[in-house]
Amino acid sequence: MTDTRKTALIVGASRTLGLGLAAEYLRRGWDVIGTVRGNRRTGLHDLAEASEGRLTVESLEMTEPEQISALGDRLAQRTLDLLFVNAAITRGDIPIGEVPTDMFTEVMVTNALSPMRVVESLRPLVAPTGTIGVMSSDQGSIALNTEGGQDLYRASKSALNQLMRSYAARYAEGKRTLLLMDPGWVRTELGGPDADLSVEESVPGVAETIESRRGVPGLHFLDHQGHDVPW
Repeated sequence: MTDTRKTALIVGASRTLGLGLAAEYLRRGWDVIGTVRGNRRTGLHDLAEASEGRLTVESLEMTEPEQISALGDRLAQRTLDLLFVNAAITRGDIPIGEVPTDMFTEVMVTNALSPMRVVESLRPLVAPTGTIGVMSSDQGSIALNTEGGQDLYRASKSALNQLMRSYAARYAEGKRTLLLMDPGWVRTELGGPDADLSVEESVPGVAETIESRRGVPGLHFLDHQGHDVPW
């Protein structure tokens, strides 16, 4: 087990991959802060009750900038070894020319802009040699897009990747590890029932890959097996 004093903040931890990551880091001996939207009861609350105080649940609607700032204020006395943003939506496989403007805006704000707002706002909480990661996807890879489909989702993840790369360039002198993580094709609401991996199969690899790059500065785009993903 790793040092029990290490702390991870998992943004978007109410279910599936986020919830799985919260559970995995608890298993590894970390303290965990997990966020959920609103005040509804989730699996994260159940996990917190069984955690003997090692998991704290915070409320965050990350598309609301004032809520991100408020979370930063509440956590101002904490030092994070890992800040990981896990949040994304899809609105179906619609050709881009048929996507309504409000749908385009919703997906881009949720999948690209809001995660970066979290990263920018909460970065002061992360230890100087800590890790900042966001959940991306191989569907955000331009090089791997040889079949098309899922135009809007792909575009939102490519935008996230580009924004994270700009962030990395802005703080190029820093010593933090920066990660874009592809969890694989996972059986979630996003991945669908025919996906290759269960959450339980994906999450340990994601966590192990994150840990394997701890202390290695710069930006890395990796899959759940630790392999580089083409941009």
